[in-house]
Amino acid sequence: MFNKILIANRGEIALRVIRACREMGIKSVAVHSTADADAMHVRMADESVCIGPAAGTQSYLSIPNLISACEITGAEAIHPGYGFLSENANFVQVIEDHGLKFIGPTAEHIRIMGDKITAKETMRKLGVPCVPGSDGGVETIEEARKIAADMGYPVIIKATAGGGGRGMKVATSADDIDVAFSTARSEGQSVFGNPDVYIEKYLQLPRHIEVQVFGDGKGHAVHLGERDCSLQRRHQKVFEEAPSPVITDEQRQRIGKICADAVAGIGYAGAGTIEFLFENGEFYFIEMNTRLQVEHPVTEAIFGIDLVREQIRVAEGLPLSFAQEDLVINGHAIECRINAEKVPEFRPSPGRVAQYHAPGGLGVRMDSAIYDGYTIPPHYDSLIGKLIVHGADRPTALARLERALSELVVDGIDTTLPLFHALLREEAVQTGDYTIHWLEQWLETGPDI
Repeated sequence: MFNKILIANRGEIALRVIRACREMGIKSVAVHSTADADAMHVRMADESVCIGPAAGTQSYLSIPNLISACEITGAEAIHPGYGFLSENANFVQVIEDHGLKFIGPTAEHIRIMGDKITAKETMRKLGVPCVPGSDGGVETIEEARKIAADMGYPVIIKATAGGGGRGMKVATSADDIDVAFSTARSEGQSVFGNPDVYIEKYLQLPRHIEVQVFGDGKGHAVHLGERDCSLQRRHQKVFEEAPSPVITDEQRQRIGKICADAVAGIGYAGAGTIEFLFENGEFYFIEMNTRLQVEHPVTEAIFGIDLVREQIRVAEGLPLSFAQEDLVINGHAIECRINAEKVPEFRPSPGRVAQYHAPGGLGVRMDSAIYDGYTIPPHYDSLIGKLIVHGADRPTALARLERALSELVVDGIDTTLPLFHALLREEAVQTGDYTIHWLEQWLETGPDI
């Protein structure tokens, strides 16, 4: 059993890991920049270490500073949370080279899944259905034109190292292909330091479905159903739910087994999420995230399982505490990502929180690290909280979400709360009849938010 774990992150996810550690009797170490000296995760941890100035590159992304913090405090393992260095294979290698334990998969698995082309090739060999596309990278505009013409428009050009919607450009006809190719390469180079791109068929009305998997690193793995993350803006998830309102149990078991068998086949350790586009009853692999997802609480809600606790257990070399037959879906859960942004323009709104009141009651969970008087710094992601509700079925969960949103108070800054109040008035959201394009199309109509 680990005695002390360092959390290489901040905000609500750092707090989430600290809580799991406390329940397991493990000491926690918080790291923080100078801008986060008064952050809640710093207050809640057993120890804390300042690892640099406000800029993330000099603090939360500084591998030497994080390793030094472990040496200073005697932490034996590092939990990366999500974002920052959570999917950085070099970080994992450095951790292992210093005799520490990374709470997550191996550097090799992170490296494989971090390169979209390699990930797709690997998954295809493991029997996971993939989106039709180029065989490997596309190096020239001439090659891109030929592949797109043979495949048929529309197509999407993606940066090999891309993510979060960056380095992705759609070409609806031959007239668009040159600009899309050049722009995707340019963004790949500027954002990820890698100009390589590939081409896929662009599905026009898909949903975004992701399967939660968990491996023990010894050839055994399970799936914990799916999450529907189709309500997105600029490829960023806004509203997630589990199970999906459009996936049948037969489809769930089929794709779940495919995913579990795939990660078991490569000896994957820890939590992972295999993401798909889903259209006309078919699943098409797009990427795998080798970490805990922002939306993991909806899976925890419907299965009653602590995924962070399980991550720590697997990192210690223990077997999974549950088998596939133990995993039975109970009810429905929904998560809203609440950002410090002014809608409808979604302009960042850092500043001092004058008043904060979290909702409560049966089936309500609020994951947030803000408090009365807390000043949200302008240097990091604008996510300030996740409101998660759980009910016996989807209508109950939606009603509970509406009630919880009415109780939640965040004064002093602008937030995206008005967006969710407005979304719950929409029939498409109430019925679950939406695709990955619905939210952006709805926002273009100028809704009253």
